[in-house]
Amino acid sequence: MPEPIDPADTQRLLDIADAVVGRASSTEQVEAVVVADRGCEVRVYDGEVESLSSADTAGIGVRVIDGGRQGFAWAGTLDPDAVEAVLAEARDNLRFASVDEYAGLAEPDGVVPASLELYRSEVAAMPTADKVALALELERATLAADRRMTGIESAEYADSVVAAAVVSTTGIRASSAESACWLSVYSLAGDADTTQTGFGFSLGRHPGVLDPSVAAADAARRATRMLGAVRPSTGRTTLVLDPWVTAQVLEVVGSMLSGEAVAKGRSPFAARLGESIASPMVTLVDDPTNPDAFSASAADAEGIATRRNALIDEGVLKMFVHNATSARRAGVSTTGSAVRRGFRGVPGVGCQALALRPGTSSQAELVGALDDAILIADVAGLHSGVNPVSGDLSVGAEGLRIRDGAPAEPLREFTIASTLQRILTDIEAVGNDLEWLPMGAAGVSLVVRDVTVSGE
Repeated sequence: MPEPIDPADTQRLLDIADAVVGRASSTEQVEAVVVADRGCEVRVYDGEVESLSSADTAGIGVRVIDGGRQGFAWAGTLDPDAVEAVLAEARDNLRFASVDEYAGLAEPDGVVPASLELYRSEVAAMPTADKVALALELERATLAADRRMTGIESAEYADSVVAAAVVSTTGIRASSAESACWLSVYSLAGDADTTQTGFGFSLGRHPGVLDPSVAAADAARRATRMLGAVRPSTGRTTLVLDPWVTAQVLEVVGSMLSGEAVAKGRSPFAARLGESIASPMVTLVDDPTNPDAFSASAADAEGIATRRNALIDEGVLKMFVHNATSARRAGVSTTGSAVRRGFRGVPGVGCQALALRPGTSSQAELVGALDDAILIADVAGLHSGVNPVSGDLSVGAEGLRIRDGAPAEPLREFTIASTLQRILTDIEAVGNDLEWLPMGAAGVSLVVRDVTVSGE
């Protein structure tokens, strides 16, 4: 790719994709996905640069569908010979595929893509010295944030600029350019008896919005508040989920509201359309057209315009999300929810920017209304700790005891056991602290009643 990456590069990617699709035979459907990515990462330690890397990647993925069979191939280069070979390989792979009556590429559905400004040239133009300076300032600020800070596991600046194009014989022709940058730090705090870790971050579309002091303060707060943590007693109690935890829970719920998961029998909500599956306080929307979401995108992985999909409305399950294939299988229309792993894979189905409708109370107000509860600050292994068929959930957690409406002693090394269905049903309050995080969901404080906690 030329230096630096710019939205104008999408035209070159479109040209490459057009050339591949133009070689389709009369019986074939052909789709070409072309991606170019430039990223930089600076990691510092003890006031010095520990590592600095800059990488450019580019590649193409090609799908060929003919007679209900699908062949796919990819190459991690845009060299003309490699591009030609990928099309030939996809055609060859098609011969070994099984027939799927629902196989077929996406077709334009008339939805106009949202106008989103997801690219900022400042990322590509930023001098490397300025990136190093930000990482060093993050390390200094974290160590100075609290006298109990004892060290830094890692402090880094990173950025990425991605340009992509999707073209198909069915009339899809879409392109995009996106930028992102972030600061992240993992900190250590200690007292006479224990050492605890914490993390903090600051992120945005361009470096001007990054704030080392915010990331540092968050990392120090998360580490120091857990000093002296003990295990709680086993029992049932009310939980307050921190936005960081809620966002992770929503990602798991979203994976179970995929038409693909439903078709494969990997969703406990498969037969519950139109039923109440959550508290009436729960309205869950997947909206990749929201520019506040760091996973925002005007088009999905098949080049179909993304849109606002209301999944749960006041507790009632209204819809599942679909790509073109899962929609055909279910007898519905695509929801613009195709996702894929860059140019290296075929499209799957997934939620892209989940958010709950916020309530009216801050986390402090929610905590203040509780006599005895636990604030869950973090969980471990959530994605692997949930059974996608039954919804059973068992994860490790840490947090703070809530006593008489105020945070009290820190708690660690305990397990939360429930089901996703039960958690959704038992939500008593939703906070007003909606926060978009570096994942496919926004966080917000949640109060969940009567959850089993296993400790001592």
